[in-house]
Amino acid sequence: MKKIIVLAMALSLTATAISCKKGAGKMGNTVLNLGGEAEANSVIDFNNNFVDSYKNTSRQIESILKYTEEAVVKSKGGNVLIMPIITSSMDYTLSKIKEIPSGFGKDKAAIEADFNTYKTRKENIEKKFEELKSYMNSEDYKDDKGAKAEAIKKEIETDADALYTAGENVIAKIKPATDAAEEVVLKDHPMKEYIISSKNVMNSLDSVIELLGKQYAGKFNEAEAQKKYDEFARLVEANSKMDFNVKGQQYAYKKTQFENFNKAAANFVDHYRKLIRDSKEAGKIPDNDIQQMDSSYESVLNSYNSFVK
Repeated sequence: MKKIIVLAMALSLTATAISCKKGAGKMGNTVLNLGGEAEANSVIDFNNNFVDSYKNTSRQIESILKYTEEAVVKSKGGNVLIMPIITSSMDYTLSKIKEIPSGFGKDKAAIEADFNTYKTRKENIEKKFEELKSYMNSEDYKDDKGAKAEAIKKEIETDADALYTAGENVIAKIKPATDAAEEVVLKDHPMKEYIISSKNVMNSLDSVIELLGKQYAGKFNEAEAQKKYDEFARLVEANSKMDFNVKGQQYAYKKTQFENFNKAAANFVDHYRKLIRDSKEAGKIPDNDIQQMDSSYESVLNSYNSFVK
């Protein structure tokens, strides 16, 4: 079965868009160990499973970090109406990764080292979180005035920083092989032109998110934001005008998914236009606008992943 790359959510880190590059097939046969479709599929499987794990784990850690902050406040006598409720979740995609594919070639050992760091730090955070919950539920903080809560918070923050660094390293290192692998499996794929065009939209979208993230933390630059808007809007319009005409009954339902992706992208364009107007008036990007963009981005991403799966 041919495998298509699933993209990771941008998170609060750099975007992890993966695109088909001209000449990637040649790179796959010379620099990397991609002898055929089986090796290419194993690389794409690893990519899809890891980025899915990374996305879900990052969300979970964000919630845990908020819990640690509230735990320290409450344990030191501060006013906390209700502690955040965090449900445990199984990371099924991570459990699917049994080994690092040989298709990563010379980077295999480095990827494995970062991957092991990622897993270790993830386990550390989960154990420390359970320890903190027990401490808070039993109200042991009344004995040490919150000292343990503060110590665990620092330990979790240290592990979280290390996990994010390792996760970014893995994604950066697997990109060349994953690009090459997709070139292999897309060679004769019936939806090749629609997938490549849609990924161009996603690459532009990630560039937009990166820019807005920087401007949100700093100063709003209307000219830069407008330039990215024009580029993204043009790609969305071009993609939306493509007539989805793929032979084969098994691809019939993909027409609706392709249209849903374009609708989600068009909605992002609308929100982006509003953000530029609001930011120009306020002199900075308002909180509610950046939150809307984040939500809209995830909608586009999910629609894309549904289309290419």
